[in-house]
Amino acid sequence: MEAPDNEIFRDSISTVTKEGKRAWVFPKKPSGKFYKYRKLVSYVLLAFLILAPFITINGNQFLLFNVVERRFNIFGFPFWPQDFYLFVISLLIGVVFITLFTVAFGRVFCGWICPQTIFMEMVFRRIEYWIEGDRGKQMRLSKQPWNAEKIKKKGLKLFIFLVISFLIANVFLAYLIGGDQLIRYITDGPLNHTSTLISLLIFTAVFYFVFAWFREQVCIIACPYGRLQGVLLDTKSIVVAYDHKRGEAENGRKKFRKNEDREALGHGDCIDCLQCVHVCPTGIDIRNGTQLECVNCTACIDECDHIMESINLPKGLIRYASEENIEKKTPFKLTARMKGYIAVLVILSGLLAGMLFLRNDVEATVLRLPGQLFEHKGNNIISNVYTYKLINKTTHDIEDVSFKLMSHKGVLKLVATSNSFTVPSQGIAKGTLFIEINNAGLSGDRNKIRIGVYQGDVLIETATANFLGPRSFK
Repeated sequence: MEAPDNEIFRDSISTVTKEGKRAWVFPKKPSGKFYKYRKLVSYVLLAFLILAPFITINGNQFLLFNVVERRFNIFGFPFWPQDFYLFVISLLIGVVFITLFTVAFGRVFCGWICPQTIFMEMVFRRIEYWIEGDRGKQMRLSKQPWNAEKIKKKGLKLFIFLVISFLIANVFLAYLIGGDQLIRYITDGPLNHTSTLISLLIFTAVFYFVFAWFREQVCIIACPYGRLQGVLLDTKSIVVAYDHKRGEAENGRKKFRKNEDREALGHGDCIDCLQCVHVCPTGIDIRNGTQLECVNCTACIDECDHIMESINLPKGLIRYASEENIEKKTPFKLTARMKGYIAVLVILSGLLAGMLFLRNDVEATVLRLPGQLFEHKGNNIISNVYTYKLINKTTHDIEDVSFKLMSHKGVLKLVATSNSFTVPSQGIAKGTLFIEINNAGLSGDRNKIRIGVYQGDVLIETATANFLGPRSFK
C-alpha cells in the first residue's frame, strides 16, 4: 500500500534522491536571534574543546582518555583501571542526563552542543559561505562546468578544510596521549615518532572525509542518537515545531498576496515560502512534523520569524513547543517519566560524589605469591610470601612509605629494599614481602590478615590478604 502524497517523506531521508543518489544539501546562511546565541555557545565550546587537553589541574590534564595506557582524567580527577567503576558511573550519569534532556527538550544537544554540529555549522560551513557564497551561489557554482573560477574556489575551500582537519586531529590526539606528550612529539620532530604521525594522518583523513563530504549524513545515518530520540520523545517534549493549527487553518497554506484577507479565506499564516526548508542544514521540511533528520538547530525558527515580521504577522509560527502545547495550549510541566529520570540522576550523582569523597589517593593490593605454600620456621613461626602493588593517584611523590601488620602480632619484611620506600607521582611501586606469624596466633589453616600502609606514622591505606598455616586437628 502506497503512502499518501503528504506522507511520502516518511519513507526516505532528505539527503537521498528517488534514484538512490546523494542529494547534496545547500543550506541558506542562517541569521537571527537564535543563531547569535548558537554562535556564542559554539565559540565557548570550541575554546573548551581546543584548550581542555592542554589545561592541567594539580598536575592532571583536565580531560584525558588514554586508552592504551588505561589512564583517564575527567575534570582534573585521575581515574585508573582500579577506578573503572567510577568511570562507568560517570558515563551512566551522562547517559541519564542526555536522556532526561531529550525527553524534556528534544534533540537540543545535537543542534547546540554536539562537536560534529559545532565544527560543521560554525567552522566549515562558514568558510564555505565565505569562499563560495550563500545557497544560490553555491548551487550555481556546483552546476557550472569546471573552469578557473570553480577550480580556484573549490581548491581553496578543500585546502582550508584539510588544514583545519589536521589541526582538529592534533587536538583529538592530545585527548588520547596527553597535551604535554603531543607538544613534546612536535618539538622532537614528527619523523622521530612515525607511529604517532601515521595515527595523526589517519585522524586527519577521517575528519576531512566527515566535514568535506559526509557532512550532515553523520547526524542522519551514522549517529544513533537520532533513532534514540524517536523512542524518548512524547507529546509533552519541547522540540522545534511548526504550529500547524495556526499555519494551516481550515484551508491550508497559501502564497502571500498583499492586502489579501487570509483569515476570511480560511488560509493559515504559512505563506509556503520554503525558506524554512532552504535554511535547514539537513534539508527537511519542518512543517511535516518531528523527523529523524531534525537536529533542533533553530535555523528554521529564525528564518520563519524574519518572514512573519516582513509580512506583519506574529512571530512563532515555528518555535520551541510541544505537540500538546500546539494542540491544547498546555504549558510545559514535569511528567512522571521526567521525575523518574531526575530521581535516578540525583541518586547516581550522590553515589558518585560519595565514592569520590571516600576514594583514597593510594591504592594497595597485597596478594599471596601464586603456587607458594607456607614455610614452617623455628620457634613455631609460620612464614608466607606476598607480592604488593601500590598505585599513587596523586601528582606528587609519596615518600617514607612502609607496611605494618595490623591484625596479628608478627613480623613483616620487604625483599630487596629497606623498610620504607617512595611511590612516584602517578606511578606504581611493587615488590615482594614476607610475613611471619607465630602459629599460636593463628586460627586454622586460612587466616584473614590486615596490612596497613603508612606514610611516616600516618595510615594512608589498608589491604587484606589470606595467610596460610598448618591445619590444626583437635
